[in-house]
Amino acid sequence: MIIQAPGEKPKVTDNKTEQQPSFEQTLAELETLVEQLESGKLELADSLEKFKRGIELSRQCRVMLDKAQQTVDEVMDSEPQNPGGNGGSSET
Repeated sequence: MIIQAPGEKPKVTDNKTEQQPSFEQTLAELETLVEQLESGKLELADSLEKFKRGIELSRQCRVMLDKAQQTVDEVMDSEPQNPGGNGGSSET
């Protein structure tokens, strides 16, 4: 789809949503915010904005970790169980 406002260059867009940053990128941004907040050099308004952003990033990390845990659980549940528990060794 091409979007063009009067006097602007045409912009080509698609209907896909923006790709979410990775867990590592989100965590790195959160760590940077924590360092800035802990420095004590921010104005109150800036501190509050960074705090709100940090809470948002923390929640995003939690969602990603929960999804990863669910995937691990599903993989572990789909593994065949060895009722004998002999570690695959055969008796001869």
